[in-house]
Amino acid sequence: MILAIWVSVPIFAQKSINTVLTSIEENNSTLKALRKTADAQKIENKTGIYLSNPEVEYNYLWGKPGNIGNRTDISVKQSFDIPTIIGMKNKVANVQNNLVELQYQSDRINILLEAKQYCIELIYYNALKQELDVRMKHAEMIAEGYKSRVKWGDTNKLEYNKVQLNLSTVQGEIARINVERETLLTQLKRLNGGTDVVLEESQYHNISLPVSFDDWFAQTTEKNPAVAYARQEIEASRKQVSLSKAMNLPTFSAGYMSEKVVGQKYQGVAFGISVPLWENKNRIKQAKSSVIAAQSREYDTRQSLYSKLQILYSRTAGLKMTADKYRQSLATVNNTDLLKKALDAGEISLLDYILEMGLYYNTVNQMLEAERDYQKAFAELSAFEL
Repeated sequence: MILAIWVSVPIFAQKSINTVLTSIEENNSTLKALRKTADAQKIENKTGIYLSNPEVEYNYLWGKPGNIGNRTDISVKQSFDIPTIIGMKNKVANVQNNLVELQYQSDRINILLEAKQYCIELIYYNALKQELDVRMKHAEMIAEGYKSRVKWGDTNKLEYNKVQLNLSTVQGEIARINVERETLLTQLKRLNGGTDVVLEESQYHNISLPVSFDDWFAQTTEKNPAVAYARQEIEASRKQVSLSKAMNLPTFSAGYMSEKVVGQKYQGVAFGISVPLWENKNRIKQAKSSVIAAQSREYDTRQSLYSKLQILYSRTAGLKMTADKYRQSLATVNNTDLLKKALDAGEISLLDYILEMGLYYNTVNQMLEAERDYQKAFAELSAFEL
């Protein structure tokens, strides 16, 4: 029988799947749109942090009575914050851009994880199809033999019908598998921007779970985009507090002004100051509250992630144990050749042969399912590595 072979390679080094994921990352239309949206948001975050626009004013006033002449006023004025505020605004914008990038990375991981799950499912069906192709050959061989035996009167029509029913069952299962494979390939094509994906692999690479969940979580948690995002939110809130305090400092303006009337002209420099008495009311209080809220979200994110991954880790470990047991059993117990010889020798009935082979086939199917489920669970557990 043909079984999926596990090859020992470094963790996460699934070359064939990685090739598909690389193609999807390049061609996926959703990722392209998210990238452009993120870039636009970064530009928006950098907007409005520089000096305000200069103000130019021109006044022309008619005098009355006419003999007093007309008056002309010209002023050019520029408002500006102190350099400290400008620097703080830039730092806040940089942290906000980090948040935008982390959100993009999180969305990217979700898309690539979906694609990887499809790939794992496709490898499962490829392996199952190989297995069914072997079963088909066996079923066809037996059907052909019983056809000859009916012709020579060595068996009856009832036995021949059992053989044909067994053959039809395998044929139907192969047809179903082909439908599932085409569906998965269509899903991958959708994620790949409409470009066909080829993945003929029928083997999984060996992957190993970390020995200690707590040690693994402590080492990898900072790489998780959800945790990094929550941590950056705290940093952004703290910088916003500093900026809010600085915004209570006065805003200055400086410029040139001239006034011209009949026979007289005045010109010189102009200075102004704006004191934020009411505009920034409660802004510092709100910023400090945002820091506390961000810290609370960061703690909740870590706790939720720990619980979620711990459950997933336990499930993955259980699936791995199940797959290993099936694989060990099938490596030591394979009676297919003995059953065929016993059937040919008349030592067992056709019904006994079909039942015994059915038990073996069912075990193989369960092993392939356990391996698939283990790979999918591990892919979700290690999704942050994508």
